[in-house]
Amino acid sequence: MITLNTLLKWSALCLGSISLHAMAASVDPQAVQRGEYLARAGDCMACHTAKGGEPYAGGLGLETPIGAVYATNITPDPVHGIGEYTLEDFDKAVRHGIRRDGSSLYPAMPFPSYAKVSDQDIADLYAYFMNAVKPAATPNRDADIPWPLSMRWPLAIWRWTFAPAVASTVPASSDPQLARGQYLVEGLGHCGSCHTPRGIGMQEKALSADAQGQFLSGGAPLEGWVAKNLRGDTHDGLGAWSEAEIAQFLKTGRTDRTAVFGSMTDVVQHSMQYLTDEDRLAIARYLKSLPASGPAPAASGASDTAKQMASLNVQAVGARTYADNCMACHRSDGKGYAQVFPALAGNSVVNGKDATSLIHIVLAGGYLPGNQHAPTAFAMPGFAWRLSDQEVADVVTFIRTGWGNTGTPVSAADVQAQRSTGH
Repeated sequence: MITLNTLLKWSALCLGSISLHAMAASVDPQAVQRGEYLARAGDCMACHTAKGGEPYAGGLGLETPIGAVYATNITPDPVHGIGEYTLEDFDKAVRHGIRRDGSSLYPAMPFPSYAKVSDQDIADLYAYFMNAVKPAATPNRDADIPWPLSMRWPLAIWRWTFAPAVASTVPASSDPQLARGQYLVEGLGHCGSCHTPRGIGMQEKALSADAQGQFLSGGAPLEGWVAKNLRGDTHDGLGAWSEAEIAQFLKTGRTDRTAVFGSMTDVVQHSMQYLTDEDRLAIARYLKSLPASGPAPAASGASDTAKQMASLNVQAVGARTYADNCMACHRSDGKGYAQVFPALAGNSVVNGKDATSLIHIVLAGGYLPGNQHAPTAFAMPGFAWRLSDQEVADVVTFIRTGWGNTGTPVSAADVQAQRSTGH
C-alpha cells in the first residue's frame, strides 16, 4: 500500500529531478565554453590555485607591501566558494571589488582592470565557474595583514578614489584587431597590475594609455621580480621586438632573444599559451602601439666585450666570474643560444632600471618550462651557494654594462638585500 507520505516523497523527488533538468537545460554550453576561454585570458588559475591545491580553490599567498593576501576559493562550493553567488554577486566581486557580504576586496584582486570587461563576458565567466568548475570544500584563509591595516572599511574609500567606472560594453573601433588587443591587455589580461608603477596609495598610476607614458612602463620589485617595461623603449621595453616575436613569446615563453622567467612563467603556462593566435597577435599589436616612455640612456661603450671574452682577456671586474660560470651557455658574445639560453647582450631585462630580476636569477637560478607549443624545458642553476655578494654584484654589473648594454652597476648591498629575502 502506497501511503500519502511515500507519494509526497516521490513527488518531491520528481519535482527535484525536473527542476535540476530545467536548470541543466538552461545552461548554454557555448557560454560555458566561452567562459572557460575568458578565465584563461584572465589568468584566474594562476592566482586562485595554491601549489598542489585543487583548481580555483584559493589559498595562494600574494605578497603586498603591507602583508600577504590569500586568494579565495572561487569554485562553486556553497560553503567556502561562490556556490551561492548570483550573477549580480559575481559581477560585484569581479568588476566592482565588493564581496557578497558587502565588504570590499583588497585590490590584489585586479577589479580596477576587470571593470573594463563587458557584461556578456561576465555572464559567460559566471556560466563557466558555476557549471564546469569542480566544487572544492577548501576553507578561505585570512590575510596576514596587521591591524589596523587589516580593517576593510578603508578599502571602500580606496575603491571610490581609484577604481574606475564599470563599462558594460566594448567600445567600437576602426581597427578591430587593435581594439581587441587593448581590451585583453587593459581588461581581462590586467597587465597593468604588474607592469605599471603604483602611487602612494598602491593604485596603478594609469589604467590605460596616458600622456605621461606611465601605463605598462614597468612595475616595482615584488616577490623578488620586476615586471618589465612593455612600451616602445628600445633599451628596456619592446621597441626592438616585432609583433610576431611578442606573440611567439606569449605562446611559447621563448624567442631568439629571451626566455620567460619569474611570475610571467605562470602567465604563459596558465593563460597565454591557451589563447588563439589571433588574440595573441592582437595583444602584440596593441603593445607595439604604445610609444616609448622616455629617451634611451647612452650605451656604456663596452662594445669590445665579445672580443675580450673570446680571447679570455678577463681583466674587467666580474669578467672572470662570467667566464667561469656563465660563458658556456650565454657565450662570449652574450648572444646565448636561440630558444635555449637567452641572450644577455641587448636584453631588455638586463638593461632595465632595476636589477632585482637579474640578481634573483643569478642567486636562485631559473626554469623555462615546456608547454604544448614548445615542449622542451631548460633550467639554469642558482649560484647563491657558490658566489659571494660581491662576486654576484660584480658579474651582474659586468653583464649590465658589457656588449653595449645600458644597465647601471649593482652593489654587494643590493645582492645581500635580495639574498636575505629568500626569493
